[in-house]
Amino acid sequence: MKRIVFCDFDGTITAEETFVGMLKHFTPELSAKLMPEMYALRLTLREGVRQLLESIPSQRYPEIIEFARAKVMRPGLVELLDFLDAEGVPFVVVSGGVRGIVQTVLEPLLNRIHAIYAVDVKTSSEYLQVHSDFEGETELLAKVPVMAQYQADEFIAIGDSVTDLNMAMQASLVFARDRLADYLDERQKAYIPWNDFVDIRKQLTSRWKNH
Repeated sequence: MKRIVFCDFDGTITAEETFVGMLKHFTPELSAKLMPEMYALRLTLREGVRQLLESIPSQRYPEIIEFARAKVMRPGLVELLDFLDAEGVPFVVVSGGVRGIVQTVLEPLLNRIHAIYAVDVKTSSEYLQVHSDFEGETELLAKVPVMAQYQADEFIAIGDSVTDLNMAMQASLVFARDRLADYLDERQKAYIPWNDFVDIRKQLTSRWKNH
């Protein structure tokens, strides 16, 4: 494989923080306490996200899916997928959020996406139980081991926040916005700023036509 694109979901594909918004809505007090710690990198995503999700009663899971259903995708994603299809480049979604939310929002485009990696939740107990096939030392869904499942000459990462930091540090080409851009500035890792998927398609078109 020559190239592959790995794209975050929450606040990247969605125009607003869907997963974070859901946690704030369903676990307001615990979110107010734990989220600043995660953003400051004092609490791992693995610990923080698990605590938050497992504090939500299982009977509220249908409400969580409904909460996600109305979320708007950032402009230009369909056109980016058209472009990647034409170039033969797979588009892989990697999310530190809940698979059910990702699939609900992306439902019209599921057949266009090469694979989705996300956190699974079980609703058989009183509270949600979290499971991830790619749990890492600090992440509930470790994105670098997901990338390692694939072989390509160029790994392209698209993201916006702390969950994308490790992925971005390993990628050959990074599109970063918001908090992720700040983290990469601190680490002197090069990236291309972006607002929507129209920007990304334009950048990739101009880069790839010369290679």
